[in-house]
Amino acid sequence: MTAIEKIRNVAIIAHVDHGKTTLVDAMFKGAHMFRDNQRVQERAMDSNDQERERGITILAKTTALHWSGHRFNIVDTPGHADFGGEVERVLSMVDSVLLVVDAFDGPMPQTKFVTRKALALGLRPIVVINKVDRPGARPLWAQDAVFELLIELGATDEQLDFTCVFASAKQGYAMMDINDASENMDPLFDAIVKHCPPPQGDPEAPLQMLVTLMDYNDFVGQIGIGRVVNGQMKVGDQVALVKRDGSIQNHKVTMLYGFEGLARVNLQAATAGEIVALAGIPDIRVGETIADPTNPEALPYVDIDEPTISMMFVVNNGPFAGQDGKHTQSRRIRERLMKELQHNVALRVEDTDSPDSFKVSGRGELHLAVLIETMRREGFELCVSRPEVILHTDPATGEKLEPYEDITIDVPDAYMGVVMEKLGTRKAEMQDMANELGRVRLHFKIPSRGLIGYRSEFMTDTRGEGILHSLFSHYGPFKGELPGRKNGVLISMDQSESVGYALMNLEDRGIIFIHPGTKCYEGMIVGEHARENDLVVNIAKGKKLSNMRASGSDEATRLTPPREFTLEQALEYIEDDELVEVTPNTIRMRKRILNENDRKKAERRLTN
Repeated sequence: MTAIEKIRNVAIIAHVDHGKTTLVDAMFKGAHMFRDNQRVQERAMDSNDQERERGITILAKTTALHWSGHRFNIVDTPGHADFGGEVERVLSMVDSVLLVVDAFDGPMPQTKFVTRKALALGLRPIVVINKVDRPGARPLWAQDAVFELLIELGATDEQLDFTCVFASAKQGYAMMDINDASENMDPLFDAIVKHCPPPQGDPEAPLQMLVTLMDYNDFVGQIGIGRVVNGQMKVGDQVALVKRDGSIQNHKVTMLYGFEGLARVNLQAATAGEIVALAGIPDIRVGETIADPTNPEALPYVDIDEPTISMMFVVNNGPFAGQDGKHTQSRRIRERLMKELQHNVALRVEDTDSPDSFKVSGRGELHLAVLIETMRREGFELCVSRPEVILHTDPATGEKLEPYEDITIDVPDAYMGVVMEKLGTRKAEMQDMANELGRVRLHFKIPSRGLIGYRSEFMTDTRGEGILHSLFSHYGPFKGELPGRKNGVLISMDQSESVGYALMNLEDRGIIFIHPGTKCYEGMIVGEHARENDLVVNIAKGKKLSNMRASGSDEATRLTPPREFTLEQALEYIEDDELVEVTPNTIRMRKRILNENDRKKAERRLTN
């Protein structure tokens, strides 16, 4: 056990892609956590497959390192606002935060979000201006911008008197002054020791530990991770679990783990100030308190912001159901969603009138898309609906309210006009505009509904050169109807395999989404129609063959490469009468009602 005055608990917070996880890599190397010849992958803390593929942190993770007799417990947090629930709860484990800001971009929307949460808890930030080696870096400008942000967020005088460290996490050095010369991370470690206070807990007081993160192990079951606020704990101790509803259960600590670099190490005891993981409590949940059985007192829990987006998870009832996945029944889907609730505290799951569908609510499209992708990789098959915003009613006036987002857009000058035009039709209001080095930075407030389906359109309009970041702002007046998708879709006529000749002839009617040889079924979306209405097409129509040969009659089949969709793009593309069918091997778009005649009957009923 480390003496409490030698412990520093610190979280790393930043906007997405400003270098948090890379900074942890540099701190590992600076503290010599690995052998010189040891192979360590980049962004070592991004252990999840999706984190590596997407290049973002999704789950908050804890690690620890030793430097000059001090123990640093470090929490790496997500930068994306959709995973803000992870950030909000882990900040209660630490005594200070490293606020990482890109030396070129300066504070961005998610920087504002995570900083507001840290300041509200009274934490004093240590600002790290990262990427000072980047071409065009403006470290002193970024430092001033952080100061202005803290003033805007209502920081106290003590919080405004922050320490600033200039660093290049990629190159592995930090310095207290931009003109200093440095070859290692020692200035950053020194700043943490001096300006991050040691934990305030009392090792002699009755035990109290707040469960902040969850993990699972096939051998020991549920694992609760949190900071020992007061008291001490040993393997084999009897402890009380104080539930969120106030009920108390008695359990025994069977295993206790500490953190060392990328590994977990077995501990026999832990004392106040340490961040540990414990096993032996089967139904432990985030937000519950581990306490002394003779004096069980709960610790306050940080409230998590409510979800803003919901979608329906429906059992796959298509003709190909069960061909790909292992888990297709509603019972298995419900069990999996309930298991997710144990650690994903920003998620909500509700049963509906139908036993085959569940309403799942989250912080944004990406939040729910990551869950769907995870389930898909675990062998689940399901259909999901288009995301919808969660509306509120003002209790005083009875007025309908909807969520609004703050969006920041960076685009080259040439594309500013088309971006402003498109956002104008989606009821966005411009807040600010700045021209920097040939690029324009635009700030808008927009109803969350207006962003659904816009991101892929934005990337097309800006030729992939635009950057768009969004952040939940507030609930405001309902803005009325917004424009939806302009074009209809091409729908498969029956169950068959697509033929290249048929697809070539359909290219005049719109954009094709499938390759030749793709198995399709009635009601499946195979392309986008060039007009506003939906069109049912025959994708299996073959070429008429004869025994005659003539010059020019044997035209070669030439196909334009189809437009392929990722899961997020498919969720944005579909309309309310459509679903995305997700299986371990494929992502298909389809109509809710597969039969053409049944769709026409349903439309007539709606119009009547």
